[in-house]
This record gives sequence, structure tokens and C-alpha cells, in this order.
Amino acid sequence: MDLNDRTRVEDVMSTPLETISSKATVTEAVQAMREHDISALVVTSHPPSIVTSTDVLDAIAEGRDPSELHVADVMTESVETVPQTLFLEEVAAMMTTFGINHLPVVDVDDDYIGMISSTDVAAQLA
Repeated sequence: MDLNDRTRVEDVMSTPLETISSKATVTEAVQAMREHDISALVVTSHPPSIVTSTDVLDAIAEGRDPSELHVADVMTESVETVPQTLFLEEVAAMMTTFGINHLPVVDVDDDYIGMISSTDVAAQLA
């Protein structure tokens, strides 16, 4: 396979990047995910974090009230990111290694510009 024919993150990532405040309620996060038909949001904390539908489901399964919880209570900190020029095979390997389904995408200046999910990768590599 010619390296120029391989698919890169920038070719399949979701944009624009959807974000939410760490002070928002989990209910607000779920509403934003539904509105944008996505399953993860970057949290505008320092450093940025991520909240996913799995984080929400885990909290609900524990009997916690999503209207009483803040995103900061359920988000994942220390988020792995990927550069927009990375090949999808490499993203798939990262997701498998770290056991994650969503990776924020950064540009050459390390600015967050999009999101790639395991669904995006699987659809493209299938």
C-alpha cells in the first residue's frame, strides 16, 4: 500500500469540536451529545478533559442523579490526543492499547480541532 493512499485522522474526524464546561450538569452534557448526535465532549478545563456517554452511564448505574452531578464529577482527565496527520491504523492501535473509544484531535499548534471515535476508524478501515 502506498503511504499516500492511507487515510489520516483529518480525513474522517468530526468537526467542529463540541465542548462543554466542567461546571455544567451531566444532564446538560447528555443534552449536548444528543443535540449534536455524538457520544463525547471535550471539557474546557485546564488541561482539557473529556466526558463520554460511558461516563454518564456509569454514573447513572451507580444510582447518581445526572441533574445533581457536574461534568467535573464524571469526566476523564489526562486525555490522550492525536495529531490530525496520524494514520488511522495508528489511531486504532492507540485506542486498543489505552482501551478508549474517543480521541480529541490536535493541530500542529496543539490546539483542539476535532474528535475521532472508534466508530469513525472502524467505518473507514472496514
